[in-house]
Amino acid sequence: MEHFNAASAEDLERTLLACLRSPRWARRVADHRPYPDLDSLLAAADEAAYDLTWADLTEALAAEPLPTLPPDTYSAAHTALNAAHAAYEARFGHVFVICLDGLSPSEVLDHLLEAIRSRLTNDPEEERVVAAEELRRLARERLVHALRGAGNCATSRGGAAPGR
Repeated sequence: MEHFNAASAEDLERTLLACLRSPRWARRVADHRPYPDLDSLLAAADEAAYDLTWADLTEALAAEPLPTLPPDTYSAAHTALNAAHAAYEARFGHVFVICLDGLSPSEVLDHLLEAIRSRLTNDPEEERVVAAEELRRLARERLVHALRGAGNCATSRGGAAPGR
């Protein structure tokens, strides 16, 4: 937490935006430093995510990559997932997001396909709530990863974030 609390505004913004591409969220989290511990930081990050408007969420969704499959996944699965993503984006107007925290690589494909199929039955307002929750979960997971990964959140740069 020392490194996070002492990071320059520029480094911290870069780190936070890698967790969730919402400038409003990143500013809110950064503006409440210092944090006494990880739990306090995560609570503040959650609160900032809950307070995002749909415009803020749309901005964050526009920057989200599609969830990826493990490298050894067969090509028919990629085709099925691409079709499911296309149907989702056509219905809701934004990329499908889901937090895959805690899943083993062997569970990812089934979980992704099941989640997309299930969520395609949501009405748009219901799906906004689900997508917002998934973004919050992704931000939380990425923030923990940034803090624990390099041991210094202020210097973590780019690269694929977990849970995509």
